[in-house]
Amino acid sequence: MRGAVKILVAVLLSALVTCSAYLGGYGAAFFAHPPSQDTVQDQFRLFWESWQIVQDNFYGTPVEPSTLTYGAIRGALDSLGDPHTWFAAPQDAERIREAATGQYTGIGAVVNENESGNVIIVRPFEGGPAEQAGLLPGDVILEVEGTDTAGLTLEQAVSEIRGPAGTPVRLLVGRDGLQEPFEVELVRAQIEIPSVESEMLERRIAYVKLNDFSANAPAQLHATLIELVASTPDSLILDLRDNPGGLLSSSVDIASEFIAEGIVVSEKNSSGLDEEYRSRGDGLATEIPLVVLVNEGTASAAEIVAGAIRDHERGILIGETTLGKGSVQSPIDLSDGSHLRLTIAHWFTPDGQLIHGDGLHPDIEVTLTEEDLANEEDPQLDRAIEYLQER
Repeated sequence: MRGAVKILVAVLLSALVTCSAYLGGYGAAFFAHPPSQDTVQDQFRLFWESWQIVQDNFYGTPVEPSTLTYGAIRGALDSLGDPHTWFAAPQDAERIREAATGQYTGIGAVVNENESGNVIIVRPFEGGPAEQAGLLPGDVILEVEGTDTAGLTLEQAVSEIRGPAGTPVRLLVGRDGLQEPFEVELVRAQIEIPSVESEMLERRIAYVKLNDFSANAPAQLHATLIELVASTPDSLILDLRDNPGGLLSSSVDIASEFIAEGIVVSEKNSSGLDEEYRSRGDGLATEIPLVVLVNEGTASAAEIVAGAIRDHERGILIGETTLGKGSVQSPIDLSDGSHLRLTIAHWFTPDGQLIHGDGLHPDIEVTLTEEDLANEEDPQLDRAIEYLQER
């Protein structure tokens, strides 16, 4: 058992060392006031007492060391009270890393978290398992294989929904207008996330829908803009609605397509250290009149791009107030393949507005109701078109 405790200590120390290396300039601040050796020993002595009591007296099957180790890490992180700081065991961590590449195995849907903490379907991907099973935007995934999603972080719930291609997953789904939730079983499939969708609208307005900020999103957007610019549009609409964000590097690359120079975003950690991320200066759409569509599903990296475009007066925001998820998570892979996501800083727009909390308020507020969705109407897009035509 003492060997298992050593495993826990090693995992936690690995997290700290890896975090220090990842944070670079933040590393010194991270260890500016390290706990004393006596304090560390006292705390792990307490942990060892509890560990031994569990092993000696727990009524049930023998407890695997990794079960207690991972549980201890999760409990420690939960005590921080930050829903964006979390831990994933190796199998779940692999799915998370997979999704960041723009491909994953799952049900094929953009999801978010509702006010109750459950998973809500924002949009099923065309031809994916979710659409084939008849799931609709606004459907709430109440349970995954009997587990209440309200008791999980969004990342944990998504990890439960995902799994090997060809395997089934059982969901309990709630839908407005139905008195009782219904159960549906889907077969997971290999999904390639369509990061970018585009078309030419009336009056020579180019439309680009960006669904995420995965690793391949900047290249997809660049290729799309090459095609659109060749059509010599008079203006452009960038749709960031229901975009949950993704990689910081992708947000800087994507913002650089629309902003010729200057700060895209700055971040500040708890010690007051600042780091600025600036435009790459090689964008294809730095002068074209621009409108950005946003809503309460616009989050994280998507808020970075929307805030930068507005602060640089490259375009206005139309729609609804964004989510307000402007904290910075450091992704840390641990030695056994597990994964730690740690909040280390907050993001600020070029003009210094804190993104986290209140979110970004649109310049022109237009709501999109469930009735609009049912009638396949989009007053937010209509208002963007109207605004560009008035210029």
